[in-house]
Amino acid sequence: MNIATKAESLKQELINWRRHLHSNPELSFQEVKTSAYILEQLKAIGFTQFHTGIGGHGIVATISGKKGPVIGLRADMDALPIQEETGLEYASTNHGVMHACGHDAHSAMLLGAAKLLKEDADAGLLNGTVKLIFQPAEENTDEQGLTGAPHLLRSGVIDDVKAAIALHVCPWRKTGELQVNKGPSMANIDNFMLTIKGVGGHGGYPHQGKDPLWMASFVLQGIYSLTSRRVNPLDVAVISVGEIHGGTTANIIPNRVQIRGTIRSYKKEVRQQLIDELKIVASIVESLGGSYELKIEHGEPALYNDEKITEVVKRTAKILYPSINILEEPFGLGGEDFSFIAEKIPSMMFFLGCGLRGELHSPYFQLDEDALPVGTALLTKCAQNLLLYIGGEQHL
Repeated sequence: MNIATKAESLKQELINWRRHLHSNPELSFQEVKTSAYILEQLKAIGFTQFHTGIGGHGIVATISGKKGPVIGLRADMDALPIQEETGLEYASTNHGVMHACGHDAHSAMLLGAAKLLKEDADAGLLNGTVKLIFQPAEENTDEQGLTGAPHLLRSGVIDDVKAAIALHVCPWRKTGELQVNKGPSMANIDNFMLTIKGVGGHGGYPHQGKDPLWMASFVLQGIYSLTSRRVNPLDVAVISVGEIHGGTTANIIPNRVQIRGTIRSYKKEVRQQLIDELKIVASIVESLGGSYELKIEHGEPALYNDEKITEVVKRTAKILYPSINILEEPFGLGGEDFSFIAEKIPSMMFFLGCGLRGELHSPYFQLDEDALPVGTALLTKCAQNLLLYIGGEQHL
């Protein structure tokens, strides 16, 4: 029986795992019951090698086969602070918390791959070691400003991993379609808070103060024109303002205005350029009699997909599903903390079509569960082929 057929035979089990997780979502760094449930399933499958408590509630389960390289397969486990509005019979039972980004499906598919790879190892067919990474806290940071992936890297548990693969469900693609990309595929994420300081006063006597709202009008023009006039138009670069706060009533000029926004890019040098240019734009206020304070909060680096691992995934997909539609383009300007892993270890993430209803991070998001066996088969066969490729037994 080939891998695709084996994965299809697990469909009901995959659905059961996914629906249990969907009904019991937990926020970043709070995945206590999620972690316990996944550990229980891994033990039922026959796993005995675990590292637990990583980044709070993360699990790394190890399958050891023949002597060979070590690779990793990663799924995230946390949910979002969203009130679910799907009306599903297995909808969230945790008020205000929802699996609206598919992490329930990611974990279920990795459990499926765990089961199939364990069968390989038991039959003496696994050409190396696979570490199954159930990662907490992809969506949010802790008091240290860290998501789950940096904690995983700091733990040292995956120091021996030579390559890693992850998947993400993709509602804008048809079920079973694959979206892949070589190189930068998701964005560098930086957020900024700019405080413009002036001298407040009576709205009827603006000349007696130094109006920070007036100063902000020039700063906003600079921000919005920055990417079109200061950055190479062939580079990916976005600065968006999401919040402006200033003043308390109509006839009082405030002392300060606060502007908050986000900065997105693909290249490291463009990331730094955007921050440098933003500082120059902010300094406009000094010539208008004001002062400013600019704080930058650095988030995830751009997700960089290794070219050779991407080829392994593409070829594997075509072997498993000869008629599969593979689309090659970047995933967009969202963030993904798997990028921290990809910064340290050659890695690749692919997007798996699951379109049914709603978008990611929507209270109406639903995925097509027919995608679950496809993702399970892809993770399993990609792991097998990646072990062969790294071990020198398979060539691109």
